[in-house]
Amino acid sequence: MIRINLLPHREERRKALRQQFYALSALVATLALFIWFVGYSLIEAMSEHQAEKNRFLKGEIAVLDKQIEEIKKLKEQTESLLQRKQVIESLQANRTETVHLFNELARRLPAGVYLKSIKQEGQKITLVGYAQSNARVSTLMHNLDESPILERPVLIEIKAAQVAKRRMSEFSMSIFFSRQSSAEQPAAAAKKPGAGK
Repeated sequence: MIRINLLPHREERRKALRQQFYALSALVATLALFIWFVGYSLIEAMSEHQAEKNRFLKGEIAVLDKQIEEIKKLKEQTESLLQRKQVIESLQANRTETVHLFNELARRLPAGVYLKSIKQEGQKITLVGYAQSNARVSTLMHNLDESPILERPVLIEIKAAQVAKRRMSEFSMSIFFSRQSSAEQPAAAAKKPGAGK
């Protein structure tokens, strides 16, 4: 009977399987290491790219913040200039107010009435003066009421007074000066008697 010893063959097969297992393990480990390295590199590159984007965005935000500050300053300067412009326009529109007021008072003042003082607070004007009689004060109030730029005459006080040894009526009244726009002023000036001459 022939005896076949299969032990070396089995041993060789086990050895080959073991080597194949080690090779596969090394290959899997290498592959896993390669995949980890590629993944890490990709994540690192993405992270670096995102960090670069963040740096760029921070720089742009800083630039925008500076521009916003400049815009705020410009807005403040614009508002200040607009307020100055409005004040100048208001002064320009009302620069002849006093002339119109005195001119109108002179035209509306009846004979026998003398003004002692004129005081203006905003649009309210207080007149203090003397009249030869109470009827002259009434005429003055009626004339002022018909004025296009003077309105609401109110008699505050009237009393008897001695002026240069003459008996007079001392009065105090308030009226309101209505501001005319610059377009209305030439029209009022054209209505004046003798304006067309």
